[in-house]
Amino acid sequence: MAEITAAMVKELRERTNAGMMDCKKALQECGGDMEKAVDYLRQKGLAVAAKRAGRATSEGVVQCYIHAGNKLGVMVEVNCETDFVAKTDQFIEFAKNVAMHIAATNPLCIKREDAPQDVIEKEKEIYRQQALDSGKPEHIVDKIVEGRIEKFLKEICLLEQPYVKDPDLTIQDLLNELVAKMGENISIRRFVRYQVGEK
Repeated sequence: MAEITAAMVKELRERTNAGMMDCKKALQECGGDMEKAVDYLRQKGLAVAAKRAGRATSEGVVQCYIHAGNKLGVMVEVNCETDFVAKTDQFIEFAKNVAMHIAATNPLCIKREDAPQDVIEKEKEIYRQQALDSGKPEHIVDKIVEGRIEKFLKEICLLEQPYVKDPDLTIQDLLNELVAKMGENISIRRFVRYQVGEK
């Protein structure tokens, strides 16, 4: 088994934002394999998030991000269970990062269940027509449309988007890490994005 060095723990912390003891344990569990340790910590975050998911989130913050030039702004509401967590630097930092991410990526909704059905149907029609126009046989058109809709949903749903500061993580991954760290259910409740000249 590989020796777990302080440098390895530090690198894993920088990559995952997990606590020092969690990083050390993950490296020990994974025999010093950095990639496996990253996955191990992500899974742990998922497990904690799943356990916390049903708990009420009635505290939180509204965070704003105004892009340079004052032509683009975002307001986002991020909720948690307690006022104590809402006041922590990590929670506020997360909310700020989410607001900045929304400004950059312009998502349509938070999760796929919220995606407007009329928009999805319109996209399906476009993809279907494109596939047929390119001469694809009818029996594989549905598969093509399904694949493109899946990709489209990942582009428009905030939680499924790759995080702009670290495309290896999705916003959901970032949220799971924060839930695991804080030990509370945390949710992104709503957001609004304003751009000068846009309706």
